[in-house]
Amino acid sequence: MKNDPAALLRQHGLHVTAQRLAVLRAVAAHPHITADRVLELAQAELGAISRQAIYDALNTLADKGLIRRIQPMGSPARYEDRVGDNHHHLICRNCGRVVDVECAVGLAPCLTPSDTMGYEIDEAEVIYWGRCPSCRAQPEGESHPPG
Repeated sequence: MKNDPAALLRQHGLHVTAQRLAVLRAVAAHPHITADRVLELAQAELGAISRQAIYDALNTLADKGLIRRIQPMGSPARYEDRVGDNHHHLICRNCGRVVDVECAVGLAPCLTPSDTMGYEIDEAEVIYWGRCPSCRAQPEGESHPPG
């Protein structure tokens, strides 16, 4: 995590809670983490914590711009703490591994539509799909766990 998590929460007008701190630490340590994995890590750190408390913390942190939620088609939502730079993602169709990729072209929003339909565009979200190098090296039909 780039900054002190408690200070970051305060800067954004949020109360510092054990749940929010645990979620921030989990997301910082595991880019592209799922809510289920955040729950596992938070329970290991704090003991009893509800799934709803995790979802509430994730939603609040995403709404405040402290973390980013990506929702790849056919996959659970994932969270990362790399925010504000309009980067994109590569996702392996076989194993589900997600990696960051820099902006497609130029400055944000990276891609300019042929017609903005009157919108003021400030972000573009691009997901590239394919097979990662590890899956490509495997015989057809086999895959490895996401890493």
